[in-house]
Amino acid sequence: MRRRTAITVAATSMSLMLAGCGTLGASESSDEASPTKGNDITVGLLLPEKANTRYEQFDYPFFKAKVADLTRDQGNVKYANAEASSSKQADQMRQMIDDKVDVIVLDAVDAKSIGDSVQKAKDAGIPVIAYDRLAEGPIDAYISFDNELVGEVQGRSLLEALGGDADSSDKIVMMNGSPTDPNAKQFKAGAMSELNGKVTIAQSFDTEDWKPENAEANMAEAIEKIGKNNIAGVYSANDGMAGGIINALEDAGVTDLPPVTGQDAELSAVQRIVTGEQYMSVYKSYPQEAEHAAEMAVARVQGRDIQFDALARERVDSPTHKGIPAQLVPVVALTQDNIKDTVIADGFYKVSDICTAKFEAECAEIGLK
Repeated sequence: MRRRTAITVAATSMSLMLAGCGTLGASESSDEASPTKGNDITVGLLLPEKANTRYEQFDYPFFKAKVADLTRDQGNVKYANAEASSSKQADQMRQMIDDKVDVIVLDAVDAKSIGDSVQKAKDAGIPVIAYDRLAEGPIDAYISFDNELVGEVQGRSLLEALGGDADSSDKIVMMNGSPTDPNAKQFKAGAMSELNGKVTIAQSFDTEDWKPENAEANMAEAIEKIGKNNIAGVYSANDGMAGGIINALEDAGVTDLPPVTGQDAELSAVQRIVTGEQYMSVYKSYPQEAEHAAEMAVARVQGRDIQFDALARERVDSPTHKGIPAQLVPVVALTQDNIKDTVIADGFYKVSDICTAKFEAECAEIGLK
């Protein structure tokens, strides 16, 4: 069983979350005086796709900058993106093992199939830190968000959007993530813990590769079966798929859109929240996750055990290994009411990024300026 810490989901700024996390920064390490390896290290970073803009826009640049900061610009990040191909990612990981990088941070395309590659890295003496998705195999640590909490926040928000009129006959469409991604199962489990018995799950899909076009096709199928005017709400596991779902609803002639959830706080999703097309997203601080992953990687390869333990106080289980040291980062429900307090307060976006000319009037209506 996974142990979970109590995590606040109230809207709050990243500065508050950082103040509360209580982890040691690299420069604060009490075992800094005797590292087993210097700053001249190579950190491998394997990310899974480009369809979700977060990886190129936030994860990679923040991770790279933090490694540079921690190593006084002497550390190197060797980066590869698998573009949603599990075979390509296996090749990229094999190349990093051949290149003898010092540590690998891995966000798996397919958490199960990459397990053999993780074992090969272990055999070569290269530690592997699972990032965002819990890869199988002998990984050294894991950092991600509390995924069941993400699903709970989505499910709870959907019920709130339905208001006092919600009852068990309300038909909900579930648009879950990729069946090869273990996080998708956790999001779904969290959401169902809130929705079970309170609404009717009329249609449910596991969306291949998280692709918006697949979600759009699934939603068109759901509309045909349920009827365009009989859908009370849509659970979408992320923002990219929410965009495809809204396209399908609008193409079917739905003008009064049902509440649609999301995740990732993509810029296009925040703009849809401003216009009311999308009800909510889940804001996860990718800079915070990326920077803490960099701290874990550098501490691990430099043998700073006290600092590493402080960064990975939780324990999680994968299908192949138990008691994996982990860090679970907090999440926030993002709606029209707290855009200022979250993505803008944390510097994720500027008001000018969101409130372009196309969205100027809607921004003014909700006081976003």
